[in-house]
Amino acid sequence: MGKQDWKFTLSTDSTCDLYHDFVEENDIKLVPLTFMLEKDGVIEEQLDNFTEYGQYVEFYNKLRAGVMPKTSKLNYESHYNHFLKLAKEGAEDVVHFTISSGLANTWENAEQAAADVKKDYPKFSLYLVDPLTATVGQGALVRIALQCRNSGKTAKETQELCLSLRLHIQHFIVADDLQFLKRGGRISAAAAAVGGMLRVKPIISFDKQGKLGVIDKVMGVRKAVSYIKAKLEKEGPDPTYNYLFIVHTDNEPIANELAEYVREKFGIEPYVSIMGPVIGAHVGPGAFALGYISKSERNEF
Repeated sequence: MGKQDWKFTLSTDSTCDLYHDFVEENDIKLVPLTFMLEKDGVIEEQLDNFTEYGQYVEFYNKLRAGVMPKTSKLNYESHYNHFLKLAKEGAEDVVHFTISSGLANTWENAEQAAADVKKDYPKFSLYLVDPLTATVGQGALVRIALQCRNSGKTAKETQELCLSLRLHIQHFIVADDLQFLKRGGRISAAAAAVGGMLRVKPIISFDKQGKLGVIDKVMGVRKAVSYIKAKLEKEGPDPTYNYLFIVHTDNEPIANELAEYVREKFGIEPYVSIMGPVIGAHVGPGAFALGYISKSERNEF
């Protein structure tokens, strides 16, 4: 099916953590978030629109060197300009993904901006998907929406499918340095200090409200990897949606180890990528995560 046969335009914010080339090749309309880096009182603002792998590695090396990251949500104006451009280009039905409402109220800005664009472009309609996740989980739903678009499904059908799947996305995220989670308010200062001394690795996941939280704690990286493998063996990916995602914040060895395990155990070729700066700023360098779509809802096994 060619582009002229597509029934909707696919759009997302940059927290889906899909690579630039993939986004460009598949005509996904992306609106980037901003992040800031602060060192010695100097603040540098950047867009979350990296185009090369080395830019991700450089970002995490800056965090290792003591640069402080800060992130901000997409505001109303950014959404309005994004949707206005699409409307001017002739877009009518648009399926758009935001970061989880459990992390930011970005979806409200998107909804209001789209409504205002519609006043001047009555044919413009937004089909909003709050994925109740971010990074690889959000990216998984965007990939499914891409398949829907390319196979001729409508915006409404695609939105409904993605909304029905979002609570079936499992996430197992392991942070290397708890100080980044402490700064983001995910764990207390005392817990971060004790965890650092005891080599405790919290297992983090999204809950059903799309908020990040600690679901378990293990001692050390090896036990964290074993924990993820045990969860996969208990209930692996739904064969209907044979997606499995591995993402890391400049920790290729563990990502590659998990990928090899997935290939051998399930015969699935996982999507392996490095995490973008917006979510990566909150988990810090050296983290790794695995996500997939299961038959059970999240965190129920």
